[in-house]
Amino acid sequence: MSSTTSTYLDLLKLPAFRDAAEKRVRRWARKRQGTDKPITRLLSRRIYILPTGVGLVFGLMTFTMLLGSMNYNNNLSFVLTFLLVGLGFVSMHQCQRNLVGLEIAFAGIDPVFAGQAAEFKIAITNHSKNRRPNLRLGVGSVNSLIDDLEPGESRVFRLELPTTARGRIHLERFSVRTMFPFELFRSWAWLYMDLSGLVYPKPAKNAPDPPPTQSAHGHRQHDARGEEDFAGLRRFHSGDSPRHVAWKAYARTGDLLSKQFSGADTSSQWFDFDQVDATDIEKRLSILTRWIIDADRTQRDYGLRLPGEEFPPAHGESHRHRCLKALAFFDSAARETKASREIS
Repeated sequence: MSSTTSTYLDLLKLPAFRDAAEKRVRRWARKRQGTDKPITRLLSRRIYILPTGVGLVFGLMTFTMLLGSMNYNNNLSFVLTFLLVGLGFVSMHQCQRNLVGLEIAFAGIDPVFAGQAAEFKIAITNHSKNRRPNLRLGVGSVNSLIDDLEPGESRVFRLELPTTARGRIHLERFSVRTMFPFELFRSWAWLYMDLSGLVYPKPAKNAPDPPPTQSAHGHRQHDARGEEDFAGLRRFHSGDSPRHVAWKAYARTGDLLSKQFSGADTSSQWFDFDQVDATDIEKRLSILTRWIIDADRTQRDYGLRLPGEEFPPAHGESHRHRCLKALAFFDSAARETKASREIS
């Protein structure tokens, strides 16, 4: 082996060289394709194809058979060689065509807590009359499950990316891949949709007790919380107290209902960032996240106070999301600005 070839192989083994080459190819592909729309249909000109390891061995074997056929002038060997060559060309064509015309669309992502896997949902629709086997999504070392698409079928593929910090997790690009048929060739297309998801702070495992509950008298804002005047019946929700269940109505109609009261005392809690007993900002946010989760689980009213922002006491999924989103995007610069204003 020549010194030039040896040096080239050594360069390929260097992680820095591989990373630099990958970044250059990524910039070239991004410049060539641009940013994709939320719903994109794959065209043949943006689909790449290369032989796999099995394909390279297959090609080398076929070439060796061709040399042997020419050397011995064996007609049957020629027939077998050309049959394998034709099989290789058909495999290459079918591998590339297996992706052409597929419609790719972003199907959403649910918020997660830091440390959990963020699940990007990508819908792939097959509008053609041909079956599309052996499809999968991938980004880096993360791959989705392999699945097939029947004619006219749409299926949601999932990419699970690890999270380490609160805020936003971005999926700049991902690929649609296939090795159908025979796994002699690998065909893929890059998609640049610039997708992102929300990551809440990681809940504290051992959080201190939350502040005591405060009671407010004579308010009617939270009719479902009162206990003085009977206001009617509503459908039973998970977490309702069993003593509020209308058992007589259940025995009569078979429907599980809860008694609703109004004009009574309402209780709520305030979770204040400045009153959390912790010096580290991330630890404070982690404790606040734990308090919000526990309060939401028991359907208690709670409010959240952050430097420069306040959420009045309420309960429910939308209130929980607003509070946790505020914690996810909390910036220490806001607190520093407030402190500097107070000093001045």
